[in-house]
Amino acid sequence: MALLEVKIPALGESITSGILAKWHVKDGDVVKKDQPLYELETDKITSEGTAEAAGTVRLTVAVGTEVKIGQVVGTIATDATAAASAPAPAAPAAAPAEALPASPAVRRLAAETGINPASVAGTGKAGRVTKGDMLAAAEAPKATPPPAPAAAPAPVAVPEPAVAGSARQTRRKMTPLRQRIAQRLIAAQHEAAMLTTFNEADMSAVMALRTKHQDDFTKKHGVKLGFMAFFVKAVVYALKEVPAINTQIDGDYIVENHFFDIGVAVSTPKGVMVPVFRDCDRLELPEVEKALAATAVKAREGRITLDDLDGGVFTITNGGIFGSLLSTPIINSPQCAILGMHAIQDRPVARDGQVVIRPMMYLALSYDHRLVDGREAVTFLVKVKQAIEDPSRLILGI
Repeated sequence: MALLEVKIPALGESITSGILAKWHVKDGDVVKKDQPLYELETDKITSEGTAEAAGTVRLTVAVGTEVKIGQVVGTIATDATAAASAPAPAAPAAAPAEALPASPAVRRLAAETGINPASVAGTGKAGRVTKGDMLAAAEAPKATPPPAPAAAPAPVAVPEPAVAGSARQTRRKMTPLRQRIAQRLIAAQHEAAMLTTFNEADMSAVMALRTKHQDDFTKKHGVKLGFMAFFVKAVVYALKEVPAINTQIDGDYIVENHFFDIGVAVSTPKGVMVPVFRDCDRLELPEVEKALAATAVKAREGRITLDDLDGGVFTITNGGIFGSLLSTPIINSPQCAILGMHAIQDRPVARDGQVVIRPMMYLALSYDHRLVDGREAVTFLVKVKQAIEDPSRLILGI
């Protein structure tokens, strides 16, 4: 069987290279078919490469190396190939000829010089080593043994390069994903006329609904009822009411979308990703919750794919899970708006002429003023607020 090359596979038209972030195996390990071999980090996703066949793996690229699509990073010798390439067992050494007894003079010189008589060519009778042979060997110039041929250095899985400038600092190269995030955020700020408008929502109705039906919802659907599903449905409701928010710029054209693929920002150890949930207008609340839960698991395990990130007409980000009280989120280009959720706080508010304590959340809508006017942005945020404060609107469509 042929020696199989471990190549970096094509991951999408826009991905041409990545960083070999981790080897899951060691050089010389015996692997099984479909066993994970390495982790590749690109500017969009982190993916795993698996073994195409069982055999012995050889690693040829170290961790932290930038690799191109199609580049060979190792080989797998299948069982038959590995057996053929394994060194043949050494033939048993021939039994040494019976050594002739050395004379006392030879033994004395051996002790004094450290020369083994067996290594000296004897000129005496029957090849016996004489005193003269030992003296000649002692006086001969010491030959410098030729250097052993340097073995090809085995690839070593080293961590991503980190250069410590001092005990007070550590420098490390930005990952492709972090570089891409930085580029997109800077581009969004430079290319869009970005503005943010704020409002706040009383979370009492949603929290009461969750408290009342949480157990039954979990038993029936296998997932908990969270807040994000309500906001996904509230955003769809508001997009239908204010279609100007469901647009984007393409050159000299304004593209109005008639579908509702909503992105939800997810924080991962490698950076923020925005998986997209398709056709949210057609999903019931339990289906949204199931999709959110499944995607959260994929994100934690590093299994988000390009298809998961592709498209999207609007993004929701929730800084509140980290304690953020207020922020101005940055648009996820080419979309024209993003909703920022924040921490829920008990605050005094006026209701029917009375000051009461209610669980309140600040909402922020950042939008591209080239496409969206203030009236439309404020109206959209008000519609989100109304849907959250009275979830029955989502059922009745009013």
